[in-house]
Amino acid sequence: MPAFILSLIDAVAHWPERGALVGLDLGTKTIGVAISDADRRLATGVETIQRTAFKADAARVLAIAAERNAVGFVLGLPINMDGSEGPRAQSTRAFARNFSKLTDLAIGLWDERLSTVAVERELIGMDMSRARRAEVIDEHAAMFILQGALDRLAKLRQPR
Repeated sequence: MPAFILSLIDAVAHWPERGALVGLDLGTKTIGVAISDADRRLATGVETIQRTAFKADAARVLAIAAERNAVGFVLGLPINMDGSEGPRAQSTRAFARNFSKLTDLAIGLWDERLSTVAVERELIGMDMSRARRAEVIDEHAAMFILQGALDRLAKLRQPR
C-alpha cells in the first residue's frame, strides 16, 4: 500500500511517537536531505543528492532513511506567497505521489515559503563564498524545513 501523503499535522498520527524524520528540499537539480534525532528536537544536514533519474534519487533517499531508522518524511512544499500552488508545488506533489509508492512511511508536507531565502541570508552572514553556498544551500534548506516542522510538532505537544 502506498504511503500516506498528508499535511504535517495529519501525518503525525501515522508516525510512532519517537523516531527520526527525514526532511527533503526538492530542487530541480538537487535534493537537500536532513534528518532529525529520534526525539525530534534537532535537524541535522545529511547530504545534497544530485538529481539524475527519479528511481535513483528515490533509492538514495530511501537508503538514507533506512540507514538512520527513519519513521517518516517531511517534504518541503513550495507554496507561493499568496498561498496558491504553482508549478514547483505541483512538481513536489508529483514527486510525493511517486515516492509514496516506494515506501510505507507517511510523508508530511510542510510549507517551505522563503526557506531558501532565509538560508541564503544566513550563509551570506557567515561570509560563505558564492561557490560554497551553491554546494550546501539545498542541504541547509532541508535542515531549515525540517527544523521548522519539528518546532511546530513540539508546539503541538505542549499542554495548553
